[in-house]
Amino acid sequence: MVEQLTELEKRVIATVQGDMPVVGRPYAHIASQLEISEEKLLAILNDLVERGIIRRFGATLRHQKSGFHSNAMVAWRVDEARIDAVGKIMASFRAVSHCYRRDPTPQWPYNLYTMVHGKDEDGCRATADKMAEKAEVHDYELLFSRRELKKTSMQYFKE
Repeated sequence: MVEQLTELEKRVIATVQGDMPVVGRPYAHIASQLEISEEKLLAILNDLVERGIIRRFGATLRHQKSGFHSNAMVAWRVDEARIDAVGKIMASFRAVSHCYRRDPTPQWPYNLYTMVHGKDEDGCRATADKMAEKAEVHDYELLFSRRELKKTSMQYFKE
């Protein structure tokens, strides 16, 4: 059965699928744009989540706007028995925005990945060195971003 959305629910989805305002109370700001109360907005969002219409909220770091001009995907080769513990250590670094495990292949034996942001490439390398030392993992590769090709989200309803 396909769920029917109200016009207000569609407007809410259209509004929250874009960038969140960087203010003290972003949902109050969004609610005022929709001319509803913050409480009503939060109730609608909770209902959409409970119904499975909204499955997740995500955040995208726009690193250039936050003062970071370099970033590197660091691919780590970690013993599987230590993967959770090492992942927690890696994720604890402020310069890390993403940390996740992937299956290695015979051609590419790395199984833990972190996205490290820095002012420059040397800063990213220094962070990776500190991470390696703290986690006691020394088999890794830094893959620096050279150009951003896409950073957009799905758009379900236009505002």
